[in-house]
Amino acid sequence: MTNLHTLPADDVRQFDTDVAVVGCGPVGTLLAVLLGRQGHRVTVVDKWPTPYEQPRAVTFDHEIARILAVLGIDSDDDPAIEFHDDLYYWRNAAGETLLEVDWKSVAASGWRTRYWFSQPELEKRLREVAAELPTVTIRRGWTAVGLEQDANGITVSGTVTDIASVSVQEQIRAQYVVGADGANSFVRQALELDFTDHGFFFDWLILDMIPKSDLPDLGPTHWQLCDPVRPTTIVPGGPGRRRWEYMVLPGEDPTELASEESAWRLLEPWGVNPDNAELERSAVYRFQARWAETWRRGRGLIAGDAAHLMPPFAGEGMCAGLRDSVALAWRLDLVLSGRADDAVLDSYGTERKGHVRHYIDFSMRLGQVICIADPEEAAERDRRMIAEAASSDGAPVDTDIASLGPGIWQQGSAHAGELSVQGIVKANGRSGRFDDVVGRGWIILGRGDSPADLLTVEQSRRWADLDGRCVRIGEAECDVTDVDGTYSAWLDEIGAEFVILRPDFYVAATASDTAGLQASLDTILAGLHLTVDVTAPAA
Repeated sequence: MTNLHTLPADDVRQFDTDVAVVGCGPVGTLLAVLLGRQGHRVTVVDKWPTPYEQPRAVTFDHEIARILAVLGIDSDDDPAIEFHDDLYYWRNAAGETLLEVDWKSVAASGWRTRYWFSQPELEKRLREVAAELPTVTIRRGWTAVGLEQDANGITVSGTVTDIASVSVQEQIRAQYVVGADGANSFVRQALELDFTDHGFFFDWLILDMIPKSDLPDLGPTHWQLCDPVRPTTIVPGGPGRRRWEYMVLPGEDPTELASEESAWRLLEPWGVNPDNAELERSAVYRFQARWAETWRRGRGLIAGDAAHLMPPFAGEGMCAGLRDSVALAWRLDLVLSGRADDAVLDSYGTERKGHVRHYIDFSMRLGQVICIADPEEAAERDRRMIAEAASSDGAPVDTDIASLGPGIWQQGSAHAGELSVQGIVKANGRSGRFDDVVGRGWIILGRGDSPADLLTVEQSRRWADLDGRCVRIGEAECDVTDVDGTYSAWLDEIGAEFVILRPDFYVAATASDTAGLQASLDTILAGLHLTVDVTAPAA
């Protein structure tokens, strides 16, 4: 791909905005907020005149809680979010446990493993944060219909419909366009970015319920009923809500199954009826597994469902999209601020595709367990999984850990490419999670010698260009006190004295000594395509 370069500040005036984002869902809005907080101009357009007020995603993991905390949204204490001290159970029709997944613990990243939320309320919160940023503009009723780019910029054309249903044509000239416009993404199609499709298709009916009073005992808080008669999912739907998901069986009419009459008939065995619950939504969705092989073409990029789709059994679909936003935001910030060539954007797709493929494969494996409608096949599954559970130590299965695909992290370096841990620390008279007390961004964390004293003059200069910081962590006389021993235990486990942390909380590299730290840092800085080659000898 031909590298494009950031224009001088004087030439930026030819643009209506720095980044145009097509799609005002959680992925597009989060990206706009992250860029807007860095002072970049962002215009978000969405074809729908009003926000979508029906629930869709209902769960996110510890990493997303860590991301939301950047915006001041505390998942442990927020009216739109809840958590439950319960495992994630998979049971057969006889009530026998096939699998237990640990969805109740606090994860290594410092937040609870799993949260449940109301998507309309969370999206409203994100839009409110965006509205406070003077450089972020949201345009509704704006349908993208054209996309053209050249060496200096990219133009998205759209049809804008006003309150009187009068349509006019507009164009937005930007340095970059990001398509966060869903599974049928216009931007992806305009950029001619193809999906790789696994051919994994299952139709499921989603019923979102608002209890009017206490419901009968529904079993565990979140569980899968692996019954070949009707595979079923029962989970929270966020505060004050419950969700049922039913697989559409072969030969059934999805439209008929989604009717209100059918919905109440399916809920009857659970003791749920119009007297004790309100049916908020009944809709059939097709669960699919696919991803785009390429996530960028020139000045156009894609994120969220525009780039990938996965079955919901691991609860990672929206999570993956929000990770896209964070990974893309810090790269675009470097480019738009003139600190990096936009070749750094190429690693966005390679890293995120590798990560999301892991979760798509994982979700498919889970789907292959539950989406069994043949009684004999289900019986064989039950025998195998019960035997596997009996031969284990009985401990719940830990939540999955995924690594980034190839990119700006050092392969072969312990824990690199994975989400960093987070513990309780103390600094400057404050105690709390590391992110809140120490901060976020590019950080070299070390124990023993201060990392700042070990860098070369050129490395120190380039690290400062990234607004990078060096933090010595330990006990007494350190920058940061490791209150609960999280970092000492982590560094012991991976055999490291230093960790290079990225703005998205992922580990770029680890090192056990000064030479290793300097070599690793050179590798990471070179991968960032900074506007001055860090590996070149000083003049």
